[in-house]
Amino acid sequence: MSATEQAPQAASPITQYHRTTNPYEAQFKYSRAVKKGPFIFVSGTTSLCPKTQTILHPTSAYLQAQTIFAEIASAIEALGGNPKTDVVRVRMYVTHDEDGGDVGKALKESGFGAGEDGKEGGPAATMILGVKFVDQDMKVEIEADAVVL
Repeated sequence: MSATEQAPQAASPITQYHRTTNPYEAQFKYSRAVKKGPFIFVSGTTSLCPKTQTILHPTSAYLQAQTIFAEIASAIEALGGNPKTDVVRVRMYVTHDEDGGDVGKALKESGFGAGEDGKEGGPAATMILGVKFVDQDMKVEIEADAVVL
């Protein structure tokens, strides 16, 4: 290649955005999930009900986590992913130490990253306990990353 020739540039991956009716997404200008190339990144998700602006299941970390995993699954599916086969990482933030087991149980039940038959190893996961959220009824917030091949 001569000094004046340039190597061809790879096309920039298309960025896709998934937004919900959660008013904070518009207020703070962020998306529920973003897909760049094969990668999907899902924002921190809580059990906030967009219609009532209240936290669903304020007394149960387990039910909040189930609600959150369902919302995350919807976001991944909206961007062409499959939560059972494409989720590679999950980060869980939990207010009370004693709720960690319930949130972990909800992760296991979600089937994220465990394959279609549920027998694969599951995603890489981090759980941080003892966090404080902006709403006292929030017990759990969860983020997820997926790779769609």
